[in-house]
Amino acid sequence: MLRLPIEERRKLLTEALRKIEYPVLQSMPFNVKPAELIRAAKELEIEGVIAKRNGSIYEPGRRSGAWVKYKLNCAEEFVIAGYTTGKPFDALIVGCYEAGNLTYVGKVRNGFVPHMRRELMAKMKPLKIDACPFANLPEKRRTQWALTREQMKDCVWLKPELVAQIEFTEWTPDGHLRHTAFAGLRQDKTAHEVVREPG
Repeated sequence: MLRLPIEERRKLLTEALRKIEYPVLQSMPFNVKPAELIRAAKELEIEGVIAKRNGSIYEPGRRSGAWVKYKLNCAEEFVIAGYTTGKPFDALIVGCYEAGNLTYVGKVRNGFVPHMRRELMAKMKPLKIDACPFANLPEKRRTQWALTREQMKDCVWLKPELVAQIEFTEWTPDGHLRHTAFAGLRQDKTAHEVVREPG
């Protein structure tokens, strides 16, 4: 069925699901505007939607542009209080305040173009300090989002003054951000106003 267009594969899927007494999956036709679909996806709190061009075929392992994933990101402001080394830096280290303490929540590697990295580096250089400003570092448990004592050797720490708008998909159960991207600096908030938003 790989070479069948999506409309044919959808008919076959619908027929197959009708034969199941208690279906776990459903194939339902709908005709809505993209904005309505995105609003419904946000209400259901799902990660995103995939748009598939009419007539497209299934192409395993390829990104042809016929299928496009649209992630529904969250966005909040976070304090930039460090970065990992690179050219000029690899990732921002960000956090927010909890009970008066700056808490590490994640690294931000995406969302930059070269000139933006240079401009941000120029703002971060004068803020360099020796001691880590995060109350919850180093982390003992190793996860892909954690910052351990060993990883901290590659970090440069900053006075917690710069505030950035960060997009992300979700919070992990242990309080880290997943799939982060830098969206810009915020001038309208001071660092100490930045706390984790409820929800």
